[in-house]
Amino acid sequence: MDIIYEQISKLVLAIILSGFIGWEREISHKPAGLRTHMLVCVGSALITIISIDYFTSDTARIVAGIITGIGFIGAGTTIAQGAKGVHGLTTAASLWVVAALGISVGIGWYLLSIISAILIISILFLGKVERRLESAK
Repeated sequence: MDIIYEQISKLVLAIILSGFIGWEREISHKPAGLRTHMLVCVGSALITIISIDYFTSDTARIVAGIITGIGFIGAGTTIAQGAKGVHGLTTAASLWVVAALGISVGIGWYLLSIISAILIISILFLGKVERRLESAK
């Protein structure tokens, strides 16, 4: 019975950490926001938990599959706009990194997960600093 509480705690932590990251994307009016980031992270955590706790197969291959699959979602958020450049790369990268965050939580590396989430949020907020510096020129 204790294992189910640990599994639920992992899923809740994945939702909380990715919620902060998704919130930043949401307030920045990006196509993948709060719910998308939370779903990617909790899905990655859930697949990792299931692969570790219930399958005797190679967990590393399952984790690699998560990262590959997220690449397709990231591609969907990236739009090439001719001479204007490419838009959505940061959102695609944030989806990729919250998948990794979910894997980290699913494995049970809680401190690494929390520190990573703080670093990810800090990096995303650098975009606001960059825009202010550009407008000040």
